[in-house]
Amino acid sequence: MSRLNSLPSILFMTDLERTPDPVAAIKRLPKGAGVIFRYYQAPNRKEIARALAPLCRKLQIKFLIAEDWRLATEINADGVHLPEHALRSWRGGGNKRNGKRFLITSAAHSQSSLWDAGRAGVDAVLVSPVFPTVSHPNKMPLGITQFSNMCRAFFGYVSYIYISPVPVYALGGVTQNNLTRLKNSGCVGVAGIGLFYP
Repeated sequence: MSRLNSLPSILFMTDLERTPDPVAAIKRLPKGAGVIFRYYQAPNRKEIARALAPLCRKLQIKFLIAEDWRLATEINADGVHLPEHALRSWRGGGNKRNGKRFLITSAAHSQSSLWDAGRAGVDAVLVSPVFPTVSHPNKMPLGITQFSNMCRAFFGYVSYIYISPVPVYALGGVTQNNLTRLKNSGCVGVAGIGLFYP
């Protein structure tokens, strides 16, 4: 199976404050979607992850743990999501856990991070923020033109400024109202919080 065929088209990202009931949001996701479980500050993070993993398996939704290989392996998750700062030291692309290949995604906020992701061997990158976002109100959004340029080379278009070595997801401020603006951007899918948890 090619890398593109194994990627979910949408990724729901949990947030301790904005998504206090991840079960409700997960149950609304379509089959084949993905969940990136964060909840970094939750004292019972492991217990919540253990409860969500079988629910996702039952609903045929990929379940990734943010920044914790041990927990992901322990609960037989589908993969791991890496923060941008971990890319330069990561060399785990293609690793297997519990006899299956993990899906590895990472965050990226710049062109250099995309190159780091390619060298690290991750399967896909969540580039953000594409649009103004509630999560990071003071961060300047990339805008659709810059974001599209960061996606295109992976799909075979010529780009002299931006080249992405890995598939890209749009993250940051993605809503039902601006989804159509991403249609020809070259991204493989969208990721977010508010888009799936109003």
